[in-house]
Amino acid sequence: MRSLLMTLLLIVVAILIYDHVAGGDKGMNRQLELSGRHMSGGIRRMSP
Repeated sequence: MRSLLMTLLLIVVAILIYDHVAGGDKGMNRQLELSGRHMSGGIRRMSP
């Protein structure tokens, strides 16, 4: 029973850490989106 509780707690902590790192205004997903927009703008400004 104790090992089951510890496993469940570990899974919950891992999910919360992932959600905090990947989500939010300063999260990884937002940074990737902004970086993609920046690169796209740079490519559009290149003259052929």
